[in-house]
Amino acid sequence: MEQIVECVPNFSEGRKPETVGALVAAVRAVSNVYLLDEEMDADHHRSVLTFAGDPDAVSEAAFQCTRIATEFIDLRHHQGGHPRIGATDVIPFVPIRGVTMEDCVGLATRLGARIGQELHVPVFLYERAALHPERTNLEVIRRGGLEGLASRMETEAAWAPDFGPSQLHPSAGATVVGARPPLIAYNVNLRTDDIGLAKRIAKTVRSSSGGLRSVKAIGVELSSRRLVQVSMNLTNYEDTPIHVAFEAVRHEAEQHGVQIAGSEVIGLVPREALIHVAESYLRLERFDRSQVLETRLEKVMGREGAAQGEHQSNPSPDLSDSVSSFLAAVSDGTPTPGGGSVAALAGALAASLGVMACRIGPPMPKAGSADGSQDAAQWKESAKELEASEHRLQTLASALKGLVQADADAYAGVVKAYRMPKSDPSRLSAISDNLRIATFVPLKTAELTNEVATLLLTLRQKTKPSVSSDLKVGLLMSIAAMESGLENVSTNVEQIKNQSLEREMAGRIRIIEQSLVELRRLC
Repeated sequence: MEQIVECVPNFSEGRKPETVGALVAAVRAVSNVYLLDEEMDADHHRSVLTFAGDPDAVSEAAFQCTRIATEFIDLRHHQGGHPRIGATDVIPFVPIRGVTMEDCVGLATRLGARIGQELHVPVFLYERAALHPERTNLEVIRRGGLEGLASRMETEAAWAPDFGPSQLHPSAGATVVGARPPLIAYNVNLRTDDIGLAKRIAKTVRSSSGGLRSVKAIGVELSSRRLVQVSMNLTNYEDTPIHVAFEAVRHEAEQHGVQIAGSEVIGLVPREALIHVAESYLRLERFDRSQVLETRLEKVMGREGAAQGEHQSNPSPDLSDSVSSFLAAVSDGTPTPGGGSVAALAGALAASLGVMACRIGPPMPKAGSADGSQDAAQWKESAKELEASEHRLQTLASALKGLVQADADAYAGVVKAYRMPKSDPSRLSAISDNLRIATFVPLKTAELTNEVATLLLTLRQKTKPSVSSDLKVGLLMSIAAMESGLENVSTNVEQIKNQSLEREMAGRIRIIEQSLVELRRLC
């Protein structure tokens, strides 16, 4: 398998084996997906599945799990030690082999749109897939639990979900979907029932409180064992290896006369992370990673070399097939993909042009000038700014790429609803619901492309003159995508004839229209 993505969804169920069994069965029913691990914890009232495989198949398995969780898990009757906002609480995609983080962002975006559309669960994108900087950290989205999120969604426009309805699902809450590097879920159990101590130690060791780098931590009560736990996520085990986190917790506990009962890894752990521990604790001399049996086998059997050779043999991919396929799909005489998908693609192309301009870099400092050192310092600062713009544009390009399919899926839902028998009492409601989804998707396209255009405008003063025409093309593409998105929004709203929906969207539409006026003037 040339491309492998890992997915580690967390579900708010740790006490009903039959429900967790249904989640596992949903994964195993999807071809080209391999279940790697399953964890179930009654005290946390949480289960974690780890599976990997073909990217599209993994995304399908994640959706099927979410569908099962939405049907079987009711948060109105849920009490557990772990923070949560959803039946399917969080779904991260992790690049393993042959895929990039941007590919995983695209998977997250498309899955989020599908969950919102088909399961009617609001979705928030996080980590590398976040469309709003304040939603990058999962703990910010979870702040205040279900009640806190519901309040923010109701009273703050900035907390509208990225996909799905504007209110929590009655029983399934909300779901967070994203893309991130591998992390290690690592817990240290303390021989005490003092939950206050566990929370104080967690606060001491977590990075947000000035503790260990790349460590998130909370205190959890293990009532079934009469213990407490410092539950940690090591988001970068290079920054803080497992043994460093363990020693930090042990040191803090011993200051209060409390011993360690044990520790545990939840889910899977990268091989390199365990090598870090072995090198430190065993004080291995002249140890080489090629001495690890699995590493040597992979090298001798040629897996790594073959993968690299395949990559190098095609350094410049032929774009004609993929472009031709999309053009053929658009011109096929079917309703989808249509104008909304084309608009999203135009926005993604505009963002990609911006990424290209950022990578080409800022103008070089003038050689031999009297203030050469100042010019060099300014160049470094400009390069740093372009790096930040590049990262944001990559995120926007991946999100817009996901909306190409999301728009087609949304309109397909509308067509399916209209084809229901007129005698079906649910037909009108289905039409209204699907039109609403088909309205929000192009609005999201217009909003994201508006941000793309804003970034492209700033790049004109920071990048080399050689890319000025490319940025101009990107701006023109942005304008087309924004106008097209608003056209689809207007058409669908008229069909719904829903005044409350019009009022809900009016402010968002006005912002885009004002931006369009300014963009046309500057272009």
